Amino acid sequence: MMNCKHASQLISRSQDQKLTLKERIYLKFHLVMCSGCTNYRKQMEYIRKAMQQLREW
Repeated sequence: MMNCKHASQLISRSQDQKLTLKERIYLKFHLVMCSGCTNYRKQMEYIRKAMQQLREW
């Protein structure tokens, strides 16, 4: 079973590179059960989009 530390590392890494199928499955399963990591993923996506918009500005 994946812990939150490993999940957050995968979430961060997924911003820059594609995860393996196994990693995506384990992460998705973890996110279904963990609202903290789900919120972290949403925050990372928000920050990434904000930085892209700032770059275009």
